[in-house]
Amino acid sequence: MVFSKLQRELPDEIVQQLFQEAWAVRERAYVVGPTRVGCAVLSSDGHIFVGCNVEHRYRCHDVHAEVNAITTMISAGEKAIRVVAIAAERDRFTPCGGCMDWIIQFAAEPCYILAQSSPGGPIQSFATAELMPYYPR
Repeated sequence: MVFSKLQRELPDEIVQQLFQEAWAVRERAYVVGPTRVGCAVLSSDGHIFVGCNVEHRYRCHDVHAEVNAITTMISAGEKAIRVVAIAAERDRFTPCGGCMDWIIQFAAEPCYILAQSSPGGPIQSFATAELMPYYPR
């Protein structure tokens, strides 16, 4: 299982910190629709960057939480993602295809995607290749 491998590579307190920050930034989301999303990205250098979804009344201009966090990481001068932690009150939440394009473009190897549907709740864990198995690398 991916999460057990991640647990061996990353201390539990880091995973908890990622989700604390993802849930906190989620509160600042600007939504037109029903789903607030928060995201915390752990860079390969060990820094955490956060982002929330910012929706626009013309939905084609929405900024997803994952992209918000990744572009914040890039603007800080870092270029490699180790972990993406997503906080959204939806069961079985995974990033959309567009967000996966962003994640994979900047993914370190290995790169993990974690999702939690309630604070302190169970964590879903995926390797990027599990969510996009045929994506060219």
